[in-house]
Amino acid sequence: MPVPPTSGRLQWNAVPPPLRARLEDVLGAPVTDTVTPGGGFGHQLAATLRLDGGRRVFIKAAPDDDPLTPANLHEAAVLGALPPGAPAPDLLGIHHSGGWTAVVIAHLDGPHPDLSPRSGDAEQTFALLDKLTSSPAPAPYIAAVRTAPSPMGALHGWNELLCAPPADLDPAARARLPQLAELEAAWPALAHGDHIVHGDLRADNMVHDRRLGVTFVDWAHATTGPACTDAASLAPQLVLAGHQPADVARLLREHPATAENPGTTTAFLAALTGHWHRNARRPAPPGAPGLRAYQHRAAAAGLALLSY
Repeated sequence: MPVPPTSGRLQWNAVPPPLRARLEDVLGAPVTDTVTPGGGFGHQLAATLRLDGGRRVFIKAAPDDDPLTPANLHEAAVLGALPPGAPAPDLLGIHHSGGWTAVVIAHLDGPHPDLSPRSGDAEQTFALLDKLTSSPAPAPYIAAVRTAPSPMGALHGWNELLCAPPADLDPAARARLPQLAELEAAWPALAHGDHIVHGDLRADNMVHDRRLGVTFVDWAHATTGPACTDAASLAPQLVLAGHQPADVARLLREHPATAENPGTTTAFLAALTGHWHRNARRPAPPGAPGLRAYQHRAAAAGLALLSY
């Protein structure tokens, strides 16, 4: 397997010629340009292809033995199994050639949503989550995610930090380590559920499409779990976007899924924040520049929320 790039994503010219030729054949036109969007931490090819004639599609591709290829195929299975009207792009196809696998997804036309207080995108996103999680996941979706064990129940970090607190740990976290570890310890027993969970909601995993509105992308971590999971995981992102922690905590108390499950919401947020605090201190993985810096920021936002 090729070594993942140390400074970002694979590029279109890294794709073997047989796969490039196959894609151009099934798409009906040669590729004239590629655009790699900002954000994200994966090292595989993830880019918009512009075809001769102006049509655009989005592609994820990597060698068959790359650890991200199963995640790409998992995302493809999920996109094909989501219920009608789910805020997700259409799956256009899966193609194999030259020892690589490519997943082709409908292109979304628009920027990442603006989650800041001055925008209505955050409100629309929480409304979408309410609609998506108001009923149990349909059978095709459950079947699609069943083959990939969910890592959510294993989220942790505070217990390790309690045993060996790092010198740079925030004083507020250090003072509350026993309480944070106790909250986190409750999460594995609460992590199971039968609702759709995207599993990695951030602004750069959403697009404000000009036709569809806010749409969720990158379903590689999709699973089932408690209805409150995605709303709780999105809450620190609102803090990072400029919302006051007290206002976000109030939103969680009012949003249907989190309001109905306050204990589960708090336990998950504690486990997620502990995961960020622990992983932010590890060496950066190849091909994921900026990941550890992001985890430091997200950990601080999560800790600010847990105060409420």
